[in-house]
Amino acid sequence: MADRLFAVIPCAGTGSRAGAEVPKQYRSIAGRAMLHYTLAAFDACSEFAQTLVVLAPDDTHFDGRRFGALRFAVKRCGGATRHASVLNGVRALAEYGAQDSDWVLVHDAARPGITATLIRTLVAALKGDAVGGLLALPVPDTLKRATPGDEPRVAATEPRDGLWQAQTPQMFRLGLLREALEQALANGQSVTDEASAIELMGHAPRLVQGNLRNFKVTYPEDFALAEAMLREPPKEPR
Repeated sequence: MADRLFAVIPCAGTGSRAGAEVPKQYRSIAGRAMLHYTLAAFDACSEFAQTLVVLAPDDTHFDGRRFGALRFAVKRCGGATRHASVLNGVRALAEYGAQDSDWVLVHDAARPGITATLIRTLVAALKGDAVGGLLALPVPDTLKRATPGDEPRVAATEPRDGLWQAQTPQMFRLGLLREALEQALANGQSVTDEASAIELMGHAPRLVQGNLRNFKVTYPEDFALAEAMLREPPKEPR
């Protein structure tokens, strides 16, 4: 059997920085819950064996009826951090027949601009890779390091050469990713994405060109941008 594809969508966060009364993944954008767009993109990739949504155990906002006929599974195994939620989700994939040699793609629910084309671009680039990798964009802006405190000032200008902004999905072998996340947790190392955990094991994940459309909705003003973007169909090659 060929190595299969699985997806984990961590969806246990509260979205406090977004300033909403409900977690941001459930807020309506362009007529649908933000989470719908992520699920629809993975649903359009029929080559995936399973897409798993990881919810907080006490989530009272999720309603599967909002997502129509989209194909996905749900586990209420979210943890206190994204790290813990992803690890619990990766472990839970064994219940769906996933093996250590299979690939798992982890994607943020708050990146509704993901498309089936971007997912397939990542998969095609990494299928033969020994480590795996992630979507990312070269940093175009000048970067400033700030002084600490409530009124920060510029402490230094950082060279942007060779710097990339990480996106998701991030794609790794299930066994390798689980081991990396478990080791980081055991060592008290905080990781904010899967690639960071893989790097701590001494590996160098591959960077695959992403897309500005695939930005992460984080702050209140981001919702208007996402609304405008999602009302326009993605311009993708046929």
